[in-house]
Amino acid sequence: MVCKRARHLLHLGTLTLKKILVIDDEEWLREMMQLALRQRGFEVIEASNGTDGIEKARKELPDLILCDINMGKVDGYLTLSALRVEAPTAAIPFILMTGLADSASMRHGMELGADDYLPKPFTTEALYAAVDARLKKSQTVRDEAERKLAYLRDNISLMLPHELRTPLNGILSNAELLAHSSATLKPEEIAEIGQEIHKSSERLERLVENFLICAQLELIAADPKNVSALRIGKTEQPAQLVKKNVLSQAMQAERVSDLIIEVTDIPVPMSEGYFSKVVNELVNNALKFSEAGSSVKVKLAEIFNGVALVVSDKGRGFSPDQIARIGAYIQFERKKQEQQGLGLGLTIAKRLMELHGGTLSIESEKGQGATVTAKFPKVREN
Repeated sequence: MVCKRARHLLHLGTLTLKKILVIDDEEWLREMMQLALRQRGFEVIEASNGTDGIEKARKELPDLILCDINMGKVDGYLTLSALRVEAPTAAIPFILMTGLADSASMRHGMELGADDYLPKPFTTEALYAAVDARLKKSQTVRDEAERKLAYLRDNISLMLPHELRTPLNGILSNAELLAHSSATLKPEEIAEIGQEIHKSSERLERLVENFLICAQLELIAADPKNVSALRIGKTEQPAQLVKKNVLSQAMQAERVSDLIIEVTDIPVPMSEGYFSKVVNELVNNALKFSEAGSSVKVKLAEIFNGVALVVSDKGRGFSPDQIARIGAYIQFERKKQEQQGLGLGLTIAKRLMELHGGTLSIESEKGQGATVTAKFPKVREN
């Protein structure tokens, strides 16, 4: 017969496997918390100071950290700050414990990334309530991430075959023409067919790349630790990078003379690879949906509390409904103008901005052009 204690642990399910790190310089308190938490089925690790706590957090990667504020040289605030800037530990739920839970200290802790406060002295029930609330919230975030990933997988499986067909048909039809009619074709005709194959291949490559990036970003978004690691990236001198990518896009479209580039070298809190992707998608979109001879303006400038990348064109623009429907795999007016990857490219740019703590907005009227603004937060000082 299963005893009452065993039934209680079985009822807790996944909580019996959770690992909690307790950081406090008072031995009696650590022992009391360890006993109480182990009675609830948790695995408990102890650290007697902030330095030891940081090392054990890095090594053990606990599911939750309970940390006292007032400890020697490395106090709770310094411990929290050290763990929040490292990708593996950045998203671990962190509860600060203090006997001085005034509004100023609580606000300071929250600004550093604390998830909750546990005022001292506390009862066993208060300890259980704080721990259970944090772990439940963490599980809810993971469940929502799994739901989004399932949705993403379903969309990719439905849409990818359809999206691949157009460039693949271009490659197959032109390759077949070369295979069966090369003897009767003129050299310039063969060269033209080769260019069409190359163009379709590039479109196919970009499409596959965008699907892979979209999937990769959703995987990153599913884990707060990965999001924190993503935000460590930085582009120190974005001006030259913007010019290089914008000119490359314009040369492919044969519209270099249409460009207006105004850039200021202000650090951007995004890796060079992802920043280039945002620039390329916004500029490619502006060039693709505006007429040759009309201007496309690209501006990078400092704004209040951040940096803004603004791309403006005088093309056919978006309706309010189209702007609202910008999301993965959406194509606008495909029958009227065969252009692949519009919705997906903008979705990738928008998702990158969100994951980096920024925003992407569109101002437009049908037939009046569009202005797309990517706003980045300021680069954090180390």
